[in-house]
Amino acid sequence: MAAGQQAVQKNTLYVGGLAEEVNESILHAAFIPFGDIKDVKTPLDQATQKHRSFGFVTFLERDDAASAMDNMDGAELYGRVLTVNYALPERIKGGEQGWAAQPIWADADTWFERQQQEEEMQRFQAENRAAMQAAEELHRKKMAQEREGEREDEAETKDDPMARAEAEALKQSQE
Repeated sequence: MAAGQQAVQKNTLYVGGLAEEVNESILHAAFIPFGDIKDVKTPLDQATQKHRSFGFVTFLERDDAASAMDNMDGAELYGRVLTVNYALPERIKGGEQGWAAQPIWADADTWFERQQQEEEMQRFQAENRAAMQAAEELHRKKMAQEREGEREDEAETKDDPMARAEAEALKQSQE
């Protein structure tokens, strides 16, 4: 069996596309002509307490299930077209195999590894933020110093006649 594929249950059929009116006894009656039925289930939606438009029919014999699938796939029941396939094994929540298929500590190493990676990423992001803030602060200080330097230069040229004459000569030479 290929990775990611689940083994099919050859005597249990998935029946999809059920109308709202269909219940377990109607589903049983629709499939009993093909052989003895072991079980019929229509999982309920917890919120509405109605079935979720699908059900499972388990036959005692695999041949009966195959015959029912061949004849009922694409058939109509209560105005709805049915989809009938072999059912996949019921999965228990959690991963490919389900939580019940492995001990509770089985993913502890990967959990700790993920936690460490997350903490390391948060540390790295915090360091980056701190470095960016420091660089911005340094840039602001440098800009403030440059502005202060320009103001001092202007103040010096106003008070000092020699400096004023040099500034004017510099301006003229640049023009």
